[in-house]
Amino acid sequence: MKNDIRKFSAEEMIAEFEKMGEPKFRAKQVHEWLWKKSARSFEEMTNLSKELRAKMAEQFSFYSVTENIVQKSLDGTVKLGMKLHDERLVEGVMIPDDERSTACVSSQVGCTLSCSFCATGFLKRERNLEAGEIYDQVVLLNKHALAHSGKPLTNIVYMGMGEPMLNYDNVMQSIRYITSPEGLNMAQKRITVSTSGIVRGIRRMADEGMKFNLALSLHAPTDEKRNKIMDINQSNPLDEVMDALNYFYEKTGNKITFEYILFDKFNDFIEDAEHLFDLTERVPSFVNIIEFNNVTGVDLRKAKRENRDAFVAHLRNKNVNVAIRRSRGKDIDAACGQLANKNE
Repeated sequence: MKNDIRKFSAEEMIAEFEKMGEPKFRAKQVHEWLWKKSARSFEEMTNLSKELRAKMAEQFSFYSVTENIVQKSLDGTVKLGMKLHDERLVEGVMIPDDERSTACVSSQVGCTLSCSFCATGFLKRERNLEAGEIYDQVVLLNKHALAHSGKPLTNIVYMGMGEPMLNYDNVMQSIRYITSPEGLNMAQKRITVSTSGIVRGIRRMADEGMKFNLALSLHAPTDEKRNKIMDINQSNPLDEVMDALNYFYEKTGNKITFEYILFDKFNDFIEDAEHLFDLTERVPSFVNIIEFNNVTGVDLRKAKRENRDAFVAHLRNKNVNVAIRRSRGKDIDAACGQLANKNE
């Protein structure tokens, strides 16, 4: 079985090329084609001889991600169904705005967490994505950002299908390729990784000095309520999660974002807002209030506007930095919580 060329580090690639009788600088050229120039095949590496390209194709596999289905929302949002080398599909989203374009990328095919409000949670987890497959999503979504506005992506959020902390090594490697000067050279501050609260992953990120932004998919401010909609809370309770978030903040200096979907008559009471305020007192943070997007088979419903406004007002009166996030791409099932490979 051939080795995937994108799994080699720069040093490992040099060693592989030396085994082939090729000089170091050829390995460096290939590494640049892979991560800086975003080559999709060996044939695109035009400063290499045809003979070397043929030799590489014999010895290595090159598993690039391809566009399968493109859907465009009335609000400009683009959802891509992307095919992997083994015929599995993942979805990613490009969200354009006045001053920026954001890519929302997936980290797993499916998900194991089964959060009761998320369409992806109804899928079985088939496998983790490789670092190169996550990187490819960014490259493909960037093409749609350029086509939409003539400008490249400004932000990347790991908020698509899957739990990033359960595919830790590949997620972090993809971020290195995206942020490295030898890769796409995007600033770490432009990247946000969202987790449902995997304590060991949060602490490991802090220890490894990752400087990107961290968001917690909170959605309920107490263990009692969170246990009802997010099974992961039973093994990663809020006290432990909050301690880990504080540890991350102490190591990085980056404030935490709390993502909070308001559900009608479940977590939209003033009492819930008060509990959420208590959490914001425990770690420097922002709060994003997210509109619930209906998911087939889910009993939860979107909070009424008056309840949302009262909830937000309560937080703002306590000087919490809170924003209401407008849902994008709902008409193509591209909004938060709706990615489910319906077109598969």
